[in-house]
Amino acid sequence: MQKCERFTVENNSIREIIDFVEQSLKEYGLSRKAYIKALLTVEEAAVSIIENWVPDPEKSEEDQDKRLNVRIRNVFGSVSVELSAKGREYSLENNMSSVSMDALKDEDNNTQEIIRNILLNSLTDSLKYKHQDGTNYIRMIVVSSKNLFLYQTLGAMAVAVLLGFVFSLWVPASVNTFLNDLILVRIKTMYLNALKMVVAPVVFFSIVSCIAQFTDVSALGRIGGKIIGLYLFTTVLAVSVGIGVFYLLNPLVATGSFSTMVDASAITSQTMEVSLGDTIVNIIPSDFITPFQKSNMLQLIFMAIICGIASGLLGKYSQNLQNLFSGCNELFLKITTIIIRFMPIAVFCSMMSMIITMGIETMLSLLGIFALFLIGLLVMMIVYCILLTVFGRLNPIPFVRKYAPFMIQIFSMASSNASIPVNMEACEKKLGIKKKIYSLSIPIGATINMDGTCVYLGVFALCLAKMYGVSVGQGGMLSMIISIIVLSIGAPGIAGAGLICLSVLLTQLGVPVEAVGIIMGVDSLCGMFRTMSNCLGDVAVTTIVAKSEGEFDQEMYNRQ
Repeated sequence: MQKCERFTVENNSIREIIDFVEQSLKEYGLSRKAYIKALLTVEEAAVSIIENWVPDPEKSEEDQDKRLNVRIRNVFGSVSVELSAKGREYSLENNMSSVSMDALKDEDNNTQEIIRNILLNSLTDSLKYKHQDGTNYIRMIVVSSKNLFLYQTLGAMAVAVLLGFVFSLWVPASVNTFLNDLILVRIKTMYLNALKMVVAPVVFFSIVSCIAQFTDVSALGRIGGKIIGLYLFTTVLAVSVGIGVFYLLNPLVATGSFSTMVDASAITSQTMEVSLGDTIVNIIPSDFITPFQKSNMLQLIFMAIICGIASGLLGKYSQNLQNLFSGCNELFLKITTIIIRFMPIAVFCSMMSMIITMGIETMLSLLGIFALFLIGLLVMMIVYCILLTVFGRLNPIPFVRKYAPFMIQIFSMASSNASIPVNMEACEKKLGIKKKIYSLSIPIGATINMDGTCVYLGVFALCLAKMYGVSVGQGGMLSMIISIIVLSIGAPGIAGAGLICLSVLLTQLGVPVEAVGIIMGVDSLCGMFRTMSNCLGDVAVTTIVAKSEGEFDQEMYNRQ
């Protein structure tokens, strides 16, 4: 949506310009602060453009271009004002009203005028100026949409899906393969590598800086016990939901002999032993460097807890170490934020790559199982709302309303670890959760609380077993439940981890491991939904724990 108006380059037009901008901005419901700032800045910008207009000596007075165009745009809640007119190039910052130190010392100057000039001088940071083809352009952002990044990401996904189907239908397979291998896969890999680069430092320094704040070790144990206990509880519920929706809905899937759609050797070449004992033993690393190199989250959490507790016992050095850890935490969170800004590009490449490599027929054949998986995730959302009501004694409606935009953003990220900064922002700025709680629970949850993954493993393992005519008895079911819980806690931080875990389950159930090739193509889309559910569970548990510990702003939570 935009509004345009044309004025004359003369001082008498300034009042008309202000009236036009004022009337237009009133329709957008801006805050008083943004509204006054916009009018003040537009006035000074208009003055600067008018002062720097120069007549064309080759044209008569009647033929002079004296147009001053004002354009107001509202794009997805982001409001901007742009002014343009012919004129000579100039320095906007120097041209707008400013005040010198000598003026401040001059007692004859009007105090209000001095304050106004100082304010105007600070407003130039919000303006963007350019001179092109003899025309001056000044643009200011009045309000930046908080959901602009979300819209960009969803737009990238929509365009990728559309182009993916077009290329699948009308472009030769050889061209699609060339495009996928040369461009799409490489961009996606570069982005994922950038995220993996910061995952280990973000988790480590976030937990260390949090634990270092605890002066009472018993309080740390109490809060940590609540967090881990609730995470394990929701994990058991997620496994039950995944198995429950399969048996309740009893999906119709084709049975018989199947040939592998994709070679599964690339998946099964990396094996994972399902052993609760080994998982516990391997939490303690043999050195300090390897967990960072391999992004072993359980080992990183263990080291972070030890370092956090020890840093509080060093006397005079404690505060210096806490400042260092806090600074490193802010540094890597900022790096993650910078990387995430390029997410729409990565999402576009990932979605388009998935569609042109899978093919339409394969996608349609998996819609039944995929729909069952989504139903399981929907049930888990309802479970979280019930937990918030029963354990947290909170109305779940504000929680869902405020966290929904973050869920869509996390969906496009497809990484629980990369979503840590996003979840922390949601906890602090939307849900009223104190840093003391979320800086501990969110990194831990990104590692051990994989509720969406549990639903995925339960649904797809049983559906593939049914497709291959394998019957799962009571003993096999118990073994599968235990395996899913252990796998969700100790899943490796590598690409295709969901498929690796699924291959382990299929082997235990007696299903040919090549069956993972059937769902390999759709796994990346499933990964997006798994991540969204995983993070939703992390934030729900964090909210409940914060409420029980009194580290919670009820007013912010209920605020519209």
